[in-house]
Amino acid sequence: MRYKIIHNPMAGSGNGARLLPSILDQLRNRGLDFELSSTEYAGHAIHLAEHAVADGFDVIVAAGGDGTANEVINGLLSAKKVHSNDVALAVISTGRGNDFAYGANIPTDLSSAIDLLHSNHRTLIDIGFVIGGDYPEGRYFGNCVGVGFDAVTTIEVAKLPRFGGFLSFLIAVLRTIFLYYRGPVVRITCDGEELSLGTLLISIMNGKRLGDGFWMAPDAIMDDGIFDLCIAKQVNRRRILTLIPHFMRGTQATQEEIITMKGKHIILEAVEGVLPAQTDGEILCVDGKSLQIELLPQHLAILTPPLEQPT
Repeated sequence: MRYKIIHNPMAGSGNGARLLPSILDQLRNRGLDFELSSTEYAGHAIHLAEHAVADGFDVIVAAGGDGTANEVINGLLSAKKVHSNDVALAVISTGRGNDFAYGANIPTDLSSAIDLLHSNHRTLIDIGFVIGGDYPEGRYFGNCVGVGFDAVTTIEVAKLPRFGGFLSFLIAVLRTIFLYYRGPVVRITCDGEELSLGTLLISIMNGKRLGDGFWMAPDAIMDDGIFDLCIAKQVNRRRILTLIPHFMRGTQATQEEIITMKGKHIILEAVEGVLPAQTDGEILCVDGKSLQIELLPQHLAILTPPLEQPT
């Protein structure tokens, strides 16, 4: 087995660089045949993953946070359209939130993640594909697409020093309440079912959580062939504050302002206002007008322990 390690030294505000010596020591101690490349600019991991697929590596390892994993997924799946080799994704988590790894049941501690490389246990998971905003050609995602409040929160998180994933996201949420408290009116089409309403946020989830502790879809499973949607209607600032604890516990579906849905094909169109949107912590657009999101079932092989099964 040949492993391509795509390492983001800036992940977790430099946590990636600090952990690199330990990562290399553990890879060598397990006798793994690997090659390391470090990213140098935004989007670099996409190109590195494309080249790794073309070069015939068996496993591509995203050593970083959710953004690094997203870029590697995009490079890997783009290259697989041309090269049909049996390549899999692995993740070594060094970011702030590591929400994709959590949703995929990948351990976030370093030693356990590297043990998975040695075991080579593979699972097929669903992947999302979103078209619109700054990506008319489309972009793959592993964890989520978020529109509205959480996209603006993502922008605010990037401005903060590293406090840890959850604390950074919580501080950014509180700041966003004063920056973004009136969202767009959106026409939502979910597998042909249509509704239009004023929205605070729309989360289209393949995984379970955002920001290392906000449970947007606590029952989501990454290999069940369907997205879990969480839609919050427009509310005032005070109500946003009282809803936050529900998102932290995953109980928001009990609140009358929350709509939950499931679907495979989602279309979002701004009737009034615009759609700020993010995917896996990467900004899709700040003023988009429409997004199309499609689920690609069982589309990516990852190295992970067995996923939980639906009950």
